[in-house]
Amino acid sequence: MGSIGERQTRALYFEMLYKKLSYFVLTLITLITCLSVFYTTRLRFDYNFDHFFPRHDPDLDFYLQYREKFGNDNDYLLLGITAEKSIFNQTFLSKIDSLTKQIAKIRHVEQVQSPTTLRSPIIETFGLFEVPYLHTNEPGRYLQDSLTIYQEPGLVGTLFSPDAKSVSLLIQTSPNLTKLPSDSLLVTLKHNLHTLGLPNYHIAGKAVAQSIFVDRMRYELALFMSISIVMVVIFLYITFRTWWGVVMPLLVVLISICWSMGLMGFTNTTIDLMTMLLPTIMFVVGMSDSVHILTQYVTEIAEGKPKNQAIITTVKDVGLATFITAITTAIGFFTLLTADIGPIRNFGAFTGVAVIVAYVLSMTMLPAMMLLMPLPPRTAPKKEALTWPFLLRRLLLFVFRFRTQILVAISLIIVGAVYCLTLIRIDTTLLDDLSDNDPVKLDFKYFEENFAGVRPFELFLKAGPNQTLYSLPVLREIEEIEQYLGNTYGLNFILSPVTVVKTLNKAVNGGSPGFYKLPATEAQWRKLQQQLKFFKKRPELTRLVSTDLKEGRLSGKMGDIGSAKATKLNNQFREFMQKQTNPALLKTHLTGSSVLLDKNNDTLTRDLMEGLLLDILFIGAIVGFMFRSWKMIVITLLPNILPILLIGAFMGVADINLKVSTSIIFTIALGIAIDDTIHFISKLKLELLAGKSLYYAVKRTYLTTGKAVIITSCILMGGFGTLIFSTFEGTFYVGLLISLTLLFAVLSDLLLLPILVVYFFRPKSKPVSQSAEMPVPLS
Repeated sequence: MGSIGERQTRALYFEMLYKKLSYFVLTLITLITCLSVFYTTRLRFDYNFDHFFPRHDPDLDFYLQYREKFGNDNDYLLLGITAEKSIFNQTFLSKIDSLTKQIAKIRHVEQVQSPTTLRSPIIETFGLFEVPYLHTNEPGRYLQDSLTIYQEPGLVGTLFSPDAKSVSLLIQTSPNLTKLPSDSLLVTLKHNLHTLGLPNYHIAGKAVAQSIFVDRMRYELALFMSISIVMVVIFLYITFRTWWGVVMPLLVVLISICWSMGLMGFTNTTIDLMTMLLPTIMFVVGMSDSVHILTQYVTEIAEGKPKNQAIITTVKDVGLATFITAITTAIGFFTLLTADIGPIRNFGAFTGVAVIVAYVLSMTMLPAMMLLMPLPPRTAPKKEALTWPFLLRRLLLFVFRFRTQILVAISLIIVGAVYCLTLIRIDTTLLDDLSDNDPVKLDFKYFEENFAGVRPFELFLKAGPNQTLYSLPVLREIEEIEQYLGNTYGLNFILSPVTVVKTLNKAVNGGSPGFYKLPATEAQWRKLQQQLKFFKKRPELTRLVSTDLKEGRLSGKMGDIGSAKATKLNNQFREFMQKQTNPALLKTHLTGSSVLLDKNNDTLTRDLMEGLLLDILFIGAIVGFMFRSWKMIVITLLPNILPILLIGAFMGVADINLKVSTSIIFTIALGIAIDDTIHFISKLKLELLAGKSLYYAVKRTYLTTGKAVIITSCILMGGFGTLIFSTFEGTFYVGLLISLTLLFAVLSDLLLLPILVVYFFRPKSKPVSQSAEMPVPLS
C-alpha cells in the first residue's frame, strides 16, 4: 500500500510540476508574442528595382557611381494621351498645354517635356531664338507644323506617335521617390487629367509600378492569409473532428509567423514581392509538425494511454523526425542565401528562421497546451483507424504487386523529364510579374506600340587622352555607335553629345532639318563651337556631359524585349565596340538599371545549382548519420529529386521561364518535400530497432505514417495552391509549381520509396526471406 501511495504522490507531484512548467512556457511565449506584435506594426511595404540588383557585382558599383554623376535612368513618368481623331486639334492641344503647366507645379516634378512647350533653337546674329514646333493658338499653322514635326529627326516616336493620334509627355521626377509621394503625384496627375476632360491616357514609369505593386502586395497578403486559414481549418477539422485539433495548430503557426514578422520589423527589413510570400508559406509549412504531433497523440490516447504518457511517447516517437524535417526544410530556405539578389536572400533567411521557430513552438507550446487541455474524445481516432489502415494496406499491396512495372515506368519518366529540362528558358521582362492583360502592363505596351518604349538604355562615354567628348573625331565615334544602336540593336530614341552638336548645327543654319548633322570639317566645327555657349545651360547638355567635357552618357529607349534577347544584343554590341571603336578616342561601358536586372539571369542558374547541391548534401549527411548507410542516402534522395525533375520538365513543356520568382521553387520544394520521406525512414528505423523484419517494418511504417503524410501533403498543396489567385505572375507560378512538386513528392513516397527500401536496403540485423514474408504483412 505504501509503495502505491508513494507512486500516486510522485505522479501527482510530477503532474503539478508539468502544469507549472506548462504555464511558464505559455506565459513566456505570450510575452515574446506581444513584443513581436509591436515590431510587426513597424513593417513597411517596399517595391524598389534597386533591391533586385545582383550584390557584390562590379557593374553595380560602376552604376552607382554613374548615377551619382548623371542621375537615375528611371526617375521619370511617361504620360501618353490619345486624341479622338487627330492631335492637330485646337481644343485637344489647348488641353495638353494647360495640363503641361499644371504638371510643372506638382510637387516632386522637376521638369516636363511636352509637345506644346517644345522649341526649335535658332542662333542668329543677335543671339538665340526658340521657335515652337506647335503654334497651339494658331490653327491655321497646324498643317505646316505637322509637316515640320514629321520631318524633324527624333520627334516622331518620342513626343508624337507615328499615326498623329497620340502625344507623350516626359515628366522628370525627384530622385528615388518613395511610395507616399509617388501616390500623391499620381493622384494629382489623374485629377488634372479628369478635370481637363482627357480620359484616354496611359501612364508608365517607376512611380506607377511602385504604387500599384505595393497596394497589391498588401491586398494579396491579407487575401492569401484569409484563404489559407479557411482551408487549413477545414483540413484540421476533417482530420481531428474537435475544436482543439483546429485551434492548437493554428495558434502555433500564427505565433511563429508573428515572431518571424516581428524579427523582420526589428531588423528594419521591408516586405517586398518575395517576403510577401512568407506568411502564406509559413502558414502551411509550419502546420506539418503540429499535424504529425497531434496525429500521434490522438493515436496514443486511442490506445488507452494516460495523457502524460501519451504526450511523452508522442514527443519521443515524433520528436526526432520533426526535428530533422524542420532542419531540412529550413536548409531548403537557407540555401537561398547563396543568391546575390537581396530580396531572395531576405526571403530565405527569415523563412528559414520561421521554420525553426515553428518547430520550437510545436515542441514546447503544443505539449503544454495538450497537458492543460482535456483529453480528446477516443471515438474519432477509432473511426479514422477503420478507414486509413484499410486504404493504405491496399495501396501498399498494389505497390509491391506491380513493383517491376512501377520501376520501369518511373525510369521512362526520368528519361523524358531530363529531355524536357533542356527546354527551360531563362528570361524575364521589367513587368514579368504582371499578366498580359493587366492594366499596368497594357499601359507599358501602349508606349512600346506608339512611342519609343519604356526600357532604358545607358552607355557611359569617356573621351580618350587629350580629347573631349566634343572633339570631332570622338563625336564621329559616338555617331557610329548611334547608327549601330538604331539600325541593329533596336533603340527607338537616342540622346547623346552628338544630339547636342547636331541640334546646334541645325540652329546656326536657320533651323533647317537638313543641317541636323555633324560638321564635315574641323574648321566648320571650330566655328560652330563658338556658339556652344548658348547651349551650356540647356538640360540636354548638363545631363549628358560632365563639366570637364571628359565624361558623358548616351541614353535611349526601346521596347521591353526581355532579358534573354537583351543579353544577346548586349554581347553583340560589345563585340561591335571592340572591333569598331578606337579606345584612343573613346572608351565606353554599358550600364543602367536594365543591364543590372538582366545580369540576374547570369547568376540565376549558378545560384540555383549551388542551392540545390547544398540542400542535397545536407539532407544526405543527415540521412547518412541516421542510418550509417550510403544506400539509404540514395534511397531517400531519389524519391525527392524525381519531383524536382518532373517540375522542371513541366516548366520546359509549359514554356514557363526561369526567372527570379520561379528560381526559388526548386530549393524550397526539395526542402519541404523531403519531410514526408524523413518521417517515413525515421519510423522505419524505430521499427527495425525494435527487432522487426524489413518487410514488416516497411508495412508498419507505411500504415502508421501514411495518414499523416497524406494529410500534411494535402494541407501543403492546398496552402500553396491559394497563391494561384495572385495577380502577380511570379507568385502564381510559385503556388502552382510547388503544389505540383508536393503532389509528385507524395506519390513518389507512396509508390517508389517502399520499393527502393525493400530492394536495396539491407539492415544489419540477420536477413529474412523476402519471398516468404511479403504476402504475410500485406494480405
